[in-house]
Amino acid sequence: MLLEKGPHKIEPTDRRVRILYNGVYVVDTTNAKHVWEHPYFPQYYVPVDGVLLGRGEVVAKTPEGQEGQARLGHLKVEGWETNRVLMFEGGGKLAGLVRFEFGAMDAWYEEDMEIYVHPKDPYKRIDILPSQRPVRVEVDGKVIAESPSSMHLYETGLPRRFYMPKTSVNWDFLTPSNTISKCPYKGEANYYNVTVNQNTHHDLIWWYKTPTSESLAIAGLVCFYNEKVDITLDGKKLERPKSKFA
Repeated sequence: MLLEKGPHKIEPTDRRVRILYNGVYVVDTTNAKHVWEHPYFPQYYVPVDGVLLGRGEVVAKTPEGQEGQARLGHLKVEGWETNRVLMFEGGGKLAGLVRFEFGAMDAWYEEDMEIYVHPKDPYKRIDILPSQRPVRVEVDGKVIAESPSSMHLYETGLPRRFYMPKTSVNWDFLTPSNTISKCPYKGEANYYNVTVNQNTHHDLIWWYKTPTSESLAIAGLVCFYNEKVDITLDGKKLERPKSKFA
């Protein structure tokens, strides 16, 4: 699809982008591109001259392609290797760029800040606002959490979230989950299951022990999926939002 129709959108960025693989920076450039392969979030594509070959190599492993096509690249660095690389040639919008699969690399940096999952969308933002409106969370008719205040997190494209102190939670209903997830905007999250009347709702609660700098205000606070619980805010029961998490 990408080769047939091209990217959804492509924009330059002047951020310094570095990619670490097997302890070696294989990319160091200030001429990367934000490339939206679909409408939801971008990936980084880097120019060929931003690939550092002093302690490794990137070679094309597929036959010479036609104009505008991609070739499968092979990255090898001091005994480590991966073929999760695409090299674009010809006269298309992506010509002269290289795509390293995000998860196949050890780490990515924007300037000196490590980024996770995928590059942040420059058109997406997070606002975290303290609120003294009381909030109550119920699951299957049981009050699981209640607090006189909370932090309201607004993230572009997602429902408003309510982050509450852990002391507001009734721990009789919670058990730790082994699930861990990462968000490029908030960091690494841990989860709790909620069991009411022998009915377990897995990973219903999450929290960030050490969130990213932009989300420090929610450090140590717990949050529920609005889509799966009943939330009363300032005495008014809220409708459950519709989202991909419903």
